[in-house]
This record gives sequence, C-alpha cells and structure tokens, in this order.
Amino acid sequence: MFILKLLEYLLAAAFVCAGIVLTVYADNKNLLISGIIALTILSFLFLFNRQLFQDSQNTAYRYSIIKKAELYSYLLNNSNSVFDSNQIVPAREKALQYCQDLIDDYKKARNLSRNLYYVLQISTVILSGITPILVLVDKLEAGQAWLKWLPVICPAIASIVASIVTSFPFQKNWVAANTTLELLEAEQEKFILGVTPAYRCYDLSDTSQQQQKASQAIEQFIVQVNNIHLQQVQQASEVQQEKKESEKTNTNNSETDDKS
Repeated sequence: MFILKLLEYLLAAAFVCAGIVLTVYADNKNLLISGIIALTILSFLFLFNRQLFQDSQNTAYRYSIIKKAELYSYLLNNSNSVFDSNQIVPAREKALQYCQDLIDDYKKARNLSRNLYYVLQISTVILSGITPILVLVDKLEAGQAWLKWLPVICPAIASIVASIVTSFPFQKNWVAANTTLELLEAEQEKFILGVTPAYRCYDLSDTSQQQQKASQAIEQFIVQVNNIHLQQVQQASEVQQEKKESEKTNTNNSETDDKS
C-alpha cells in the first residue's frame, strides 16, 4: 500500500505541474491540447490508483479482523475446539467488525473536532493579534483603499470565529469521542485476548461448555459495546437538551426585560 500511496502523491504533483504549465503557456495551442490530454490521463490514473488503494486497504482491514478473531483459538489447549471447526470464528468476526466500525467513526469525529478546535482557536488569536498592527497601517498613507477596511474586517472575522467556538463545543466533543474511543479499544482487546472472566473459555475442557461460553462471550461483548456507544449518545443528547433549555431561558429573560 505504501507504493500505491506514493504513486498517488506523484500523480497529484504531476497534475499540479501540468496545470501550472498550461497556465503559463496558455497561448500555445499545441501545448494546450497536449496539456489537456495529459491532465485527463493523469486524472484517470489518479482515480484508478485511489480505488486500487481503497480496495487494498479494505482487504488488509478484513485480514486484520480475521486474524483478531482467530487469535483467541491459540489459547485453547483442545485441538478439537469450537474455534477449529469454524463455528464461532465468523460470529467473532462480525462482533469485532461492528466494534471496529464504531472505533473508526469515533476516530474521525475526534480528529475532526480536534482539528476544528485548534484551527478556530489559532485563527482567533492571529486575527486578534494583527488588529493593532492594521490600525497603525491604516494611519499610514499607503495609497491602497483596501487597507482601510482591514482594521474593520479582521476584528469582525475574529468575533465570528470566537462565536463559532463558543456555540459549538468542539473541545467537549473531542474529549468525549476520545474517551469513548479508548473504552471501545480496551473492550475490544479484552474480548480478543479473553482476559476477563466474561470472555474467557479456554480454561474449560468440555467442547460443549466452550461453545456455550464462547457464544455468551460474544453476546456479552456486543452488549458492552452498545452500552459504551449508547452512553456517549445519551450524553450528547443531554448536552443538546441543556443547550436548548439555556437558550429558552435566555429568551424568556430578554422578553421579561423588554416588558419591564
């Protein structure tokens, strides 16, 4: 997959270079036609390589889930265990895939909230910091009319960005998603290795008891994963409800002040 990713970067760089060449030599019709053909071919190769990379990534992801599902069978001393007969492994694969999908979703939510929080905070600091400098620039006779608007535009943008940070709890969402992510990853590792009594069946010698315990472990794992996920959803719903109640209270207070 490293080669495919490297090829993707090379194709993107070639696409940008071809675009720059077409912009510089736009008057040359022969070069323009050749450049358009080259851009079309590069676009096709880029999309094909990206799809190939996605397929390879999905195959590696599937293989990783299968290996995790089969890892527990190595702890069993019975050679004729239910894991060797493939009675439990497909169910464990489905359970692990369900948990891994939630983990990937929470990773995306965590990274998105964290990046937005940092970008907005840094933007607010930069815009607030350069405002005094722009005020000094405005007093100079630079001869540029648009410079006079910068001391007004930058504080306005900084105020808007600060309002966005205040209105949307990016930091809380980031911390909550990270906490849930760690809980899901810990629960997944417990299930894979069978380190807790609820997930352990390798200390049983009877095959039927192993199968019953393994089925109960899968059920317990799904229930535990759902509890962790639903707890996060419930917390998010409570935050939204508190926000609505706060806005309603502020509206009622403002109406009362207007009447008085």
